[in-house]
Amino acid sequence: MIVQDVINHLEELAPLSYAEDFDNVGLLVGNKNNKVSGILVTLDTLEAVVDEAIEKKCNLIVSFHPILFKGLKSLTGKTYVERVVMKAIKHDISIFAIHTALDNALQGVNDKICEQLGLINRQILIPQVGTIKKLTTYVSKNQASTLREALFNAGAGAIGNYNNCSFNVDGVGTFNGNENSNPTIGEKGKVTFTEETAISVTFDSCLEGKILKTLFDFHSYEEVAYEIITLNNSNQNVGMGMIGEFSDTMDEKEFLSFVKKTFKTDCVRHSELLDKPIKKVAVLGGSGSFAIKNAIKAKADAYISADFKYHEFFTAEKKILLADVGHYESEQFTKNLLFDYLSEKFSTFAIILSEKSTNPIHYI
Repeated sequence: MIVQDVINHLEELAPLSYAEDFDNVGLLVGNKNNKVSGILVTLDTLEAVVDEAIEKKCNLIVSFHPILFKGLKSLTGKTYVERVVMKAIKHDISIFAIHTALDNALQGVNDKICEQLGLINRQILIPQVGTIKKLTTYVSKNQASTLREALFNAGAGAIGNYNNCSFNVDGVGTFNGNENSNPTIGEKGKVTFTEETAISVTFDSCLEGKILKTLFDFHSYEEVAYEIITLNNSNQNVGMGMIGEFSDTMDEKEFLSFVKKTFKTDCVRHSELLDKPIKKVAVLGGSGSFAIKNAIKAKADAYISADFKYHEFFTAEKKILLADVGHYESEQFTKNLLFDYLSEKFSTFAIILSEKSTNPIHYI
């Protein structure tokens, strides 16, 4: 198994194309063609984590946060980032980061938080836009069924709770092949009229390569006519944050105690208590103050995230209970998610969960 094999499986869980523009995801250190001796899963790649990988004979670190976020102008070991990169290169250890690609994945960071809280009826809080595309192509009428089915099998035509979705229009196509052409219908040098079907299907943008390969493999024409456009529709299966419900309501103090226990933290910073029951809860791992307005709009009773600033607690405006559990605490379940996923995909291979706590914040 090589590094790229592991990356391919991780991209099935969280396509890197879904990461935020500001982020730095993917293979950050190493060669994608290197053979893998073992995989160490961590939340952050610190020097102690690289030492752990060396000790446990793992030459691939799968990290949630990227160790390289901004460009490096030198490698002298003067910062912890430089020391991590230098040591990884010296020991031929590859580092892969998944970060906001997993934040935006349907079964990613926020789904894992909801699972820990026992929330049901989960939905994406802030659906992503620009990740749904539409393919329209034209095929001989008698071949339309075969091509359409192949596109469905490749992942096209899935919309929310529905699959095998398409729009089809029958019409007449014309063409005239030159002396170098090799038409499958009609004769070169003659104008040909043929009954055709225009097939339109939507698909997730991360599937574009697979969809196009399927189109060319199953289309019989020498020259395949097609167009792809990006839709402005929100993608209900991709996006930041998640919202769900408890089976039964909790009072606010009971809720905050439950949150404190679930996230294993000694401190939950929260906004003013409103003396209202808690049932509908929004969550977002990491720094999530930007989504307070989305949680309010979604009529959540409470919103769990991290890194709220002083004045941001005022934005609750007696409409919602804000709970800041801490950045590390909100994302702590992520490495277990990655570990479980990789262990299932590579059941006979050495997948190791890092024992190092990478939380830089301490409490007294």
